[in-house]
Amino acid sequence: MKISIITSCFNREATIGQTIESVLSQDYADIEYIIVDGASRDRSLEIINSYQDCRIAKVISEPDTGMYEGINKGIKAATGDVIGLLHSDDFLFDNHVISKIAGRFEDTGADLVYGDGLFVDAADTDRVIRNWISGRYHGWKVRMGWLPLHPTVYVRRYVMERLGLYDESYKIASDSELLVRYLYKTKLHVEYLNRYILKMRMGGLSTDAARRIQMWKEDVRLYKEHGFWGVPEKLMKMGWKIPQFVEAKLKRSFTND
Repeated sequence: MKISIITSCFNREATIGQTIESVLSQDYADIEYIIVDGASRDRSLEIINSYQDCRIAKVISEPDTGMYEGINKGIKAATGDVIGLLHSDDFLFDNHVISKIAGRFEDTGADLVYGDGLFVDAADTDRVIRNWISGRYHGWKVRMGWLPLHPTVYVRRYVMERLGLYDESYKIASDSELLVRYLYKTKLHVEYLNRYILKMRMGGLSTDAARRIQMWKEDVRLYKEHGFWGVPEKLMKMGWKIPQFVEAKLKRSFTND
C-alpha cells in the first residue's frame, strides 16, 4: 500500500526541515512524499531542495492563492492508495506512525483512518498545550460539533476523487468543511487509531487571534451549507476543545510536581 503525504509550505524556513525529516525517518518504505511550496520568499525552497536526493517524490514550487490550493495541487499529483497531510509547522510523532496507519487500513479495509495529536509550544515542542484525543467516530458526534484533528486524517485516494477535494473558497475552514462532508453526509468506513499521529506547533491560520473572527464566520457558513443551524454547531465545536486544554494543563502540573 502506497501512502502519499503532502506538505504545503510557505515561508517556513525555521520548521520545514524537521517536518521533512519526520517523514524521511519513517520505518514504512512505501511513502510518496510531495511538497508544494507557494513560491516562498525565505530559505524554505533551498532547504526543501537539499533533501531532494532522499525520498521526496515531487516538489512543486509556484505561486498559489493559499494553503488549500497548494494541498489540492499535491492531491492531484499524488499516486498513492491513501493520502494524508503534514503541515510545514508540524512533525510526525515517532518513526512508526505511517506503519501503524497502513496497518489499520490493511486490517480493517477502512476508507478513512484518524488518530490523536498534540499541540505544542512553538519554542519548546516538548511542552504540550493541548492534548487532542479524538476518540471513536459516531455520526451523532459530528452533528454535535465534533471533528477529528484534521492532520491526523488519512483517506483512500478513490474517496477523495469521488467526494471532492478542499473547497478553496474557504481560507481557514476548508479542512473542517471537508471533514463534515466526508464524515456526516456519506457512509464511509471510518476507523480510529488510538495513538498519537503528530505534534503541531501552536500558531498558524486557525490559532491566530487576528483571524478568529474569520474562522467563526467560515465555520458557521460551512455548517449552514451542510444543513445545520450554524452557530449552535460552532459553539459545540468549541466546547469539544475545552477538555484538551484542561488535560494538558493537569499533566503539566503533575509533571512539575
